[in-house]
Amino acid sequence: DLVQWVWGGFSVDNATLTRFFAFHFLLPFIVAAASMVHLLFLHETGSNNPAGINSDADKVSFHPYFSYKDLLGFAALLITLTSIALFTPNILGDPDNFTPANPLVTPPHIKPEWYFLFAYTILRSIPNKLGGVLALLFSILVLMLVPILHTSKQRGLTFRPFGQLMFWMLVADMMILTWIGGMPVEPP
Repeated sequence: DLVQWVWGGFSVDNATLTRFFAFHFLLPFIVAAASMVHLLFLHETGSNNPAGINSDADKVSFHPYFSYKDLLGFAALLITLTSIALFTPNILGDPDNFTPANPLVTPPHIKPEWYFLFAYTILRSIPNKLGGVLALLFSILVLMLVPILHTSKQRGLTFRPFGQLMFWMLVADMMILTWIGGMPVEPP
């Protein structure tokens, strides 16, 4: 069984905590390595213009122009996050975290964070557990078909009105699914 293999046993145990700690420790290094590989390929081939029109005369070197902009943005982000963490750490917290816990009463409306509400809506809309998980998986995997189906020489959507329409429909679908996921559960 896949769950027992991931957990390392029949229930959550020391092996589970060790595996998930190792995963959460190694994941930033994997992301950093993927970013380095991305930068390596970017320096070898160069970036593409979204309009699909490439001219060497319009290119600007990455350093010092863009590296200083990135450094300024990183410093602004770091100062903002540090200020929030040091001066107002509870400003972004959920108000439900400040109510005393009552183990005898389940809260009436349990929902995930806002960035998972679209997935929660997909899982909640299908009564079969496996069907819900497959629908969620395919809703994410369908985005991987976009590079395969994109055969045009132009990289952007500037001259592709159908692609623009599909993009904005995707944005609208995600917003509607997020809104529905925040609503309380009602019987059909």
